[in-house]
Amino acid sequence: MKMNEYPHAWPEDFKAGFACIVGRPNTGKSTLTNALVGQKVAITSNRPETTRRTIRAIVNREEGQIILVDTPGLHRPRTLLGERLNDMVRDSLSDVDAIVMCIPADEAVGPGDRFLLGLAVAAHRPMICAVTKVDKAEPAALAAQLQAVSELASFETIVPVCATTGENVEVLRSHILAQMPLSPPLYPRDAVTDESEETLICELIREAALEDLREELPHSIAITVDEIRETDGREFGGERGSVTAVFANIHVERDSQKGIIIGRGGSRLKKIKREARHSIENLLGGRFYLSLHVRIAKDWQRDPKQLGRLGF
Repeated sequence: MKMNEYPHAWPEDFKAGFACIVGRPNTGKSTLTNALVGQKVAITSNRPETTRRTIRAIVNREEGQIILVDTPGLHRPRTLLGERLNDMVRDSLSDVDAIVMCIPADEAVGPGDRFLLGLAVAAHRPMICAVTKVDKAEPAALAAQLQAVSELASFETIVPVCATTGENVEVLRSHILAQMPLSPPLYPRDAVTDESEETLICELIREAALEDLREELPHSIAITVDEIRETDGREFGGERGSVTAVFANIHVERDSQKGIIIGRGGSRLKKIKREARHSIENLLGGRFYLSLHVRIAKDWQRDPKQLGRLGF
């Protein structure tokens, strides 16, 4: 029987619910989220602590719907921002139907994994372990890691997965869906996220800004949008036709960081604009004009008022 033959367009045994994806920083949570959805929803970077908000990504299948909650990596906080990111993780664990814990195949299980696992166990939700980045581990090392992970907790299942190649992504998706309760769809069947257009734009700008930066700078970057409006491309010297104009700011903490973002002769800022605009158009569709300004918000990661203004 086809989906549209059901009175409500979904079968009686349809499942829908929330699954929280957790792990230490840089364990591949956002890359895995995108792979499970089948398209880019969460930004990715090789920088730890890239994810700064709980991103809801929606996986749609004939037999069910999973709302994936991609969380920041739980870490030892050095700033007020770090404390608030950790609070997001803790809040997310108690409000879902299942927990997917990401542990990389190429790194030994450590105190951070065990601490996070303790929080997950305390949430009393079904737990699945995704052993990520299996392409980076030799077969013998992967086997040892799977054995080590199996001794950590009573997982519903353990799935070795590679989000970049797609290995076992469908298997993991099926196991997560099996843990969801019987329910009609919670979101429209064609939705891939419930994030606002403004939030997605901010995240894609930040992703572009993170590329090729010094180790200490990514944590100092925040993005805000002043205005989004529809206009004609000729207003900005482009071709005639509808264009979405976005006026946004990149906030850093010091003058020296502002210089790094702008680059010599503005070259780096131009690159950020070009790459961000391309990503925005790919995700949201249509034509975009992007205006970016770099502003200083001194020590914003430690200032409650500035954190509030910047959306944290």
